Amino acid sequence: MGRNDKYNKLIFLCLSLLLFHNNLKNVDALACNWGTQASHPMPPNIVVKLLRDNGFNKVKLFEADPGALRALGKSGIQVMVGIPNDLLATMASTVTNAELWVQQNVSQYISKYGTDIRYVAVGNEPFLKTYKDRFVKSTYPALQNVQAALVKAGLGRQVKVTVPLNADVYESGDGLPSSGDFRSDIKTLMVSIVRFLADSVSPITFNIYPFLSLNADPNFPREYAFFPGGSGGGGAKPVVDGSISYTNVFDANFDTLVSALEKNGFDAEKVEIIVGEVGWPTDGDVNATPALAQRFNQGLLNRIVQGQGTPRRKTAPEVYVFSLVDEDAKSIDPGKFERHWGIFSYDGAVKYPLSLGNGRQLVPAKGVRYQAREWCVLSPQAAAGNGPNGATWTSSVDYACQQADCTSLGPGSSCAGLDSAANASYAFNMYFQKMDHRRGSCVFDNLGVVTKVDPSRGSCRFPIEIDTRGHDETLRPRKNSGAGEGKWRTVVTAAMAVVWAVLN
Repeated sequence: MGRNDKYNKLIFLCLSLLLFHNNLKNVDALACNWGTQASHPMPPNIVVKLLRDNGFNKVKLFEADPGALRALGKSGIQVMVGIPNDLLATMASTVTNAELWVQQNVSQYISKYGTDIRYVAVGNEPFLKTYKDRFVKSTYPALQNVQAALVKAGLGRQVKVTVPLNADVYESGDGLPSSGDFRSDIKTLMVSIVRFLADSVSPITFNIYPFLSLNADPNFPREYAFFPGGSGGGGAKPVVDGSISYTNVFDANFDTLVSALEKNGFDAEKVEIIVGEVGWPTDGDVNATPALAQRFNQGLLNRIVQGQGTPRRKTAPEVYVFSLVDEDAKSIDPGKFERHWGIFSYDGAVKYPLSLGNGRQLVPAKGVRYQAREWCVLSPQAAAGNGPNGATWTSSVDYACQQADCTSLGPGSSCAGLDSAANASYAFNMYFQKMDHRRGSCVFDNLGVVTKVDPSRGSCRFPIEIDTRGHDETLRPRKNSGAGEGKWRTVVTAAMAVVWAVLN
């Protein structure tokens, strides 16, 4: 073989390796939301390891949680950190307030802990109709001030701003994606925000929830909520929009946004779009089950791994799965399902299998410590004398459920089939766990008793809470020890072997 032939072959093989690396990159590019509204959250270092073990290299935080931001330092995970809606007025009032927030919640963690913060999410769905214009006047000024603060801090190129918006900021008069436009009451504001973000080379972020579409409308075609093909299903009657046939609501919803952008002078292929939240809950509603969540999320992950766009926008958006873990302290105003969006349980246990691409499956959290293996249940004596004690049961159960999470007891939920005695036991135990097995937390007018026998039955799990006092939260992952390092090691090793084979 001549020298030129050797070098031509080397170039070809190197290009092949680059293509191989890009394919690995697509497979590994998984992002999710990490919410922290839990009575007994997993320690941040364990959550970060859970993320890395499952190939999530991007995460969105809804607020600047110090423990999470420290634990994410030098983890190889890119971070979007949020500013809650109740701080928007403060951020909007003066740029000085924004500068202080950036210094305390962005600059500090980048410089001191090596946290790879890439985005600041200014607010969370601030134009939601249910807020009744509460944040309409403050969101855009807050966005401008935070951007100015990042520039002043020397982070303007490294950290971008965005505003996660609910899909209700755009609409279609006839229900077809091609008729999409921004909501009339905020259209001028939306155009200004999109233009500002585009000029700042920053993404726009929208949350899309097929589950909520199904849950809100009893006449919504069930199959249309899921992705077609493979494990996603696909028995929906297509929605025909000109030359395009839509087989799922995600594509139709996203393309309604694409049409809204195009109607207002933007090239949707050139605007960076992030889907900030999309997922499916597993409990708290008849449509919220592990089987349906697995079906939807597997279809979603297949699209992410394949880099699939939509009919009107071939470029795949960056997608943040909602959510990583269940949160038992979230508001249930939207519905009891709100505490059950996690692909993992509160303790990092796998709820259902998911293929993450490249032969990977979900793996559970490691190193979680629990409280003593004890449950609080209705005593056998009280259960046997149900008649005269019924009123006491009701008041005790009501009290327990006002203090703890009983959303799994609702109609269609995982524990809906319990009899009245087991129902009381479930409520008692949830309170007992939330109170850390404290003395007196299993009394309930002498109706409760502590047992070491697991009372779980069927689909209804009686949990034992995490021992939040028993973890060392100072542990952090080793530098650059995530999935990305293994990926590069594979590519570099292969490259060295190729060079040796060709040149020798």
